[in-house]
Amino acid sequence: MADTTSHSDSVLIVGLGRFGGSLARTLVALGTEVLALDTSERLVQQHAGELPHVAVADATDPHALRQLGVHEFGTAIVAIGAGVEPSVLATAALVDLGIPKVWAKAVSDQHARILERVGAHRVFRPEAEMGERVAHLVSGTMLEYLELDETFVLAETTAPASMIGRTLGDVGLRARYRVTVVCVQHPGSTYTYAEASTRVEAGDLLVIAGTPDDVEQVVRLR
Repeated sequence: MADTTSHSDSVLIVGLGRFGGSLARTLVALGTEVLALDTSERLVQQHAGELPHVAVADATDPHALRQLGVHEFGTAIVAIGAGVEPSVLATAALVDLGIPKVWAKAVSDQHARILERVGAHRVFRPEAEMGERVAHLVSGTMLEYLELDETFVLAETTAPASMIGRTLGDVGLRARYRVTVVCVQHPGSTYTYAEASTRVEAGDLLVIAGTPDDVEQVVRLR
């Protein structure tokens, strides 16, 4: 493995399962320096042709981590898919090494709480988050759905017929529904910032921001 003892903009990924491997490949494609670790020699060999820096290592061992220089990384992502114990131990070890941002994947609410208690700066549940997103897309008229946190979301939807031919100022979504239209895409055009004077046309796409309940109410308008 080439020398990767580096820098605050480098990312350490622990776990080369489907999620961790995909994450590592995407970051490398985006130009980020990545060091990926896994205890499985098979997985490491599988990814060796795609990832410049990959190694067989036990991320629950602080001594092994320090030897690899991971304490110099700015971000670590624990993407271990099987086994709560190694996930928690690896997260704790990385936090103890003083890495500024330690993200950790959880497989359950209880797992998430434990990860938070050992010091993970951010805990995510990709399967649950994707399931919620797909449910919103399937059940309503949303084309895209992004949850920024539990109280605020962004949603892309087609403009309801009741808005066609009216300006956003006339529609008054913020006053009536407590949501904000962030941007608008007219047919055959690109997205532009939304203003009160923006006239809604048939086939327009709107990106709306607000609480989940308020956004859901607006996208169900037809």
